[in-house]
Amino acid sequence: MLNQNQTPLLDALKANAARLHAPFYTPGHKQGEGISQSLADLFGKAVFRADLTELADLDNLFAPQGVIREAQQLAAEAFGASQTWFLVNGSTCGIEAAILATCSTGDKIILPRNVHSSAIAGLILSGAIPIFLNPEYDPVLDIAHSITPNAIEFALQQHPDAKAVLTVYPTYYGVCGDLSAIANITHQYNIPLIVDEAHGAHFAFHPELPTPALAADADLTVQSIHKVLGAMTQASMLHIQGNRIDGDRISKALQLLQSTSPSYLLLASLDAGRQQMALHGKMLMSRTLQLADQARTKISQIPGLSVLEIPSPPYQGGLGGSSGFMALDKTRLTVTVSGLGLTGFAADEILNEKFAVTAEFASLQHLTFIISLGNTPADIKQLVQGFTTLAKEYRQTNLTLKSQTWDNIVSTVSHTLHFSPREAFFAVSETLPLAETSDRICAEIVCPYPPGIPMLMPGEVITKLVLDYLQQIQAMGGFISGCADTTLRTIKVVKEGLIW
Repeated sequence: MLNQNQTPLLDALKANAARLHAPFYTPGHKQGEGISQSLADLFGKAVFRADLTELADLDNLFAPQGVIREAQQLAAEAFGASQTWFLVNGSTCGIEAAILATCSTGDKIILPRNVHSSAIAGLILSGAIPIFLNPEYDPVLDIAHSITPNAIEFALQQHPDAKAVLTVYPTYYGVCGDLSAIANITHQYNIPLIVDEAHGAHFAFHPELPTPALAADADLTVQSIHKVLGAMTQASMLHIQGNRIDGDRISKALQLLQSTSPSYLLLASLDAGRQQMALHGKMLMSRTLQLADQARTKISQIPGLSVLEIPSPPYQGGLGGSSGFMALDKTRLTVTVSGLGLTGFAADEILNEKFAVTAEFASLQHLTFIISLGNTPADIKQLVQGFTTLAKEYRQTNLTLKSQTWDNIVSTVSHTLHFSPREAFFAVSETLPLAETSDRICAEIVCPYPPGIPMLMPGEVITKLVLDYLQQIQAMGGFISGCADTTLRTIKVVKEGLIW
């Protein structure tokens, strides 16, 4: 057992920040001496003294032998891994590295269609061929859940040559599928299970939270420590266990994907965030769960509002089998507002502008909130009061919901690939007005954000249904990212005449 009270990387950074010396190395501001006064006024000067480069005492992220190695070993023990890598380019580079480490050009990988855009980037970088599965879908709430074990089994029977399975656990709504069953089926084919656990870094620290991916026998998991724990934005971790994934390939992939000038502020925040959870995680999560339960109970009692809960009995997914909704992260609060005659987008704007309550993201019927160790009782009081006033003073009588929404489309429509994502991304393309792109092959990622899940990706056939949805999102004030023309007047398509 390691001493989880230690913070080797943080301690080394603190010592080097305090050391008096003449700095003739990057960064150019020289520990804050040359920093803009406006930045110093906002952040204070102390933070810049710790903004250091890879000095001898601070180790090397890509070949760690000292304090980074010690910090990563402590993290591996705390999170239940055999080996852990610190990530300074977010979970995005971790997902990309996982795909690069397990798939080569032409290899198949099984994954849900509601993956984050980082998985699509991993397909483009690796040249892997996606075998997409539609996640289970709740048509009443219009929410896509997890893929089911039976869907995985059917896909592996059809594609026994697949090199890996990737799944999302939990979803952006906090929904967890039957990961243990998925791992068991995947391992019967002697291939690894990769888990995008970006929103589940806290699961390991409280028994009332869903089972952590590693405890469910995943081979690799990527966690955004910054999303739900106490690290700085962009600071994440990649964990592996077992022998189905080559750690050297992970290291090599991360060398390609991460900055050669990693921020020690981010790295130290991972070290400190690990220590905080290893020592006090259960207490912090108990308090967080209590706050979340207060919010869930009070908001569910407001007329016209409801909150997402585990269905009883669970939905039975496609192919006659196991549910895609087996557990729920109770710190993730999704409130259905359509009963007030409001869309989620309208409710989000009112809460933000009138009551200073800011949600994580809005969808057509819902608002989703992340309740974490950083929230306070005052936050919960403000959230509940905002919804109470919203229900009393902003209720509308007429709300017509569109029949097709993102979760509906991504869960029920066949997404036809005519090129691999890599081939389409690098193919000769042309830019066409939106109205002329129906039935053409997309050459770029088109992604409503949040939740950062692509509506279109390179290689997919563009349909009128998808185009109508994207225009609907824009009309409601949504943001489209990934594509060259974020106004969505045009889309890049593969030039006609090319044959796969």
